[in-house]
Amino acid sequence: MGSSDSSIMRQISGKTTSKRCGGGGGGGGGGGVVNQMEEEEENMYYGGGGGEKGGGVMLMMKKKRVMVVVDEKTHSKQAMMWALTHVTNKGDILTLLHILSPSNNSSSSSPYLATSLGSLCRASKPEVEVEALVIQGPKLATVMSQVKKLEVSVLVLPQKSNPSSLLHCLCFKSSSTEEFVEECINRVECLTIGVNKQSNGVGGYLISTRWHKNFWLLA
Repeated sequence: MGSSDSSIMRQISGKTTSKRCGGGGGGGGGGGVVNQMEEEEENMYYGGGGGEKGGGVMLMMKKKRVMVVVDEKTHSKQAMMWALTHVTNKGDILTLLHILSPSNNSSSSSPYLATSLGSLCRASKPEVEVEALVIQGPKLATVMSQVKKLEVSVLVLPQKSNPSSLLHCLCFKSSSTEEFVEECINRVECLTIGVNKQSNGVGGYLISTRWHKNFWLLA
C-alpha cells in the first residue's frame, strides 16, 4: 500500500505542473511541494525509517485498487475521470462505489449510476479493470468498511467547487460533503485524496490529502 501511494505522487509530478493555492510557503516551483507530499506519504506507510524499503519494489509492480465514491453530481464524474487518468495504470482495478442512503426507497435509475459510469471508464481506458458497487448504508461507515475489505490503496473523493477558500471560510459553514471528505481523509486507512476541478477559466484541480489542503495541479 505504501509504495503504490508514493508512486501515485510520482505519477502526478510527472504529468502536471503544480503549485500551492491559498497559502503556505514562499517561492520555489511546484515540484518541490510534490516531492514533499511524496516523502510524507512514504514516512507514513514505511514508518518514517531511513532504512531499506524491503518489498517496496515488488509492491510497486503489483496492481493496485483505486476506489472512487460516486453520485449523480458533476464533480463526482470529474473526480472519477481524474482518478482514471492520473492515478490508475495498466492492470489496476478502479472500483466505483455508489452509496445509497438507508432511507432511499425509490425505484429510480440511481442504483444503475455506478454501472453506467463504469462503462464510460472502460471505454476511456480499457487497460484498467473497472468494477461497480452499489451499497445502501451510512456513508462514512460504508466507505471505511469497503476500503478495509477490498484492501484499497487509494481512495478518491469528489469535492465541491468553492468560489474562494478565504471567502468560504469567512462566510459559510462547511457543507456535509466537505465534512464527509475531511472525515475520510483523517480516518480512512489508505491514501485519501479529495479532488475539486477548477472552473471559471482557472483550470486544473485542487487536491487535498491529510497533509496538504488545496494543492493546485495544472493538469
